[in-house]
Amino acid sequence: MTQNKKNTIEVRGITITVLHSQENDFISLTDIAKTKENDSRAADVIKNWIRTRSTLEFIGTWEQLYNPDFKVVEFDHFKMNAGLPSFVLSPGKWIEKTNAIGFIVKKGKYGGTYAHKDIALEFCSAINPTFKLFVIKEFQRLKEEEQKQLGWSAKRELAKINYRIHTDAIKENLIPKHLSKKQISYVYANEADILNMALFGKTAKQWRDENPDKKGNIRDDANASQLICLANLENLNAVFINDGLPQKRTIGKAQSNRH
Repeated sequence: MTQNKKNTIEVRGITITVLHSQENDFISLTDIAKTKENDSRAADVIKNWIRTRSTLEFIGTWEQLYNPDFKVVEFDHFKMNAGLPSFVLSPGKWIEKTNAIGFIVKKGKYGGTYAHKDIALEFCSAINPTFKLFVIKEFQRLKEEEQKQLGWSAKRELAKINYRIHTDAIKENLIPKHLSKKQISYVYANEADILNMALFGKTAKQWRDENPDKKGNIRDDANASQLICLANLENLNAVFINDGLPQKRTIGKAQSNRH
């Protein structure tokens, strides 16, 4: 089972949970319902909304568009009974009977009802159209932040891959077989700090001394542009090492590449 990633947005004083599951975003209807009723009545608000004909037509059409396993016969049965005083429906029952994928129902203290963003925004329209605009704004801001983080993560992975190329070049060309583990680690650190000095203007140890409360290392603290530059420097230095270029000339070439 794919683990759901959880995030939150703040909308007019209300914290709304957003789940990322199976490459889709699901927004908490339970949290949105708090704008209309208190926590204890949120489930009733959702049930009253989902049992209406207009809602059923919307979510049924959505499922037919995106869910090849949706049970249309069961959907038609619900739609025929919509509006009758005796008709009762919950998101859980909707999922169970129709094999719907547009909702997620989570149990427990931090549970609740979540809906795909398309459906959640439709729910907002029924609850509070003005509030919907604020939800859209904050949700878009969240996605922009996630894209920035995704870009940084990809560039950090690129730097890690190139770091392996860099260390392989060091291992094959700079480390004599008779060195101890401690001496070998010094060779690796020395070559890494050449690049740290060229890019950041300080060694890894100097960064740690200046930032005792930060987790990770000097490279984890780099921005996306610095990571791109670092990946290029690692590639260049690996080439210099394989070509037998003296370290003094390597430093000069790395610094010129920085500028």
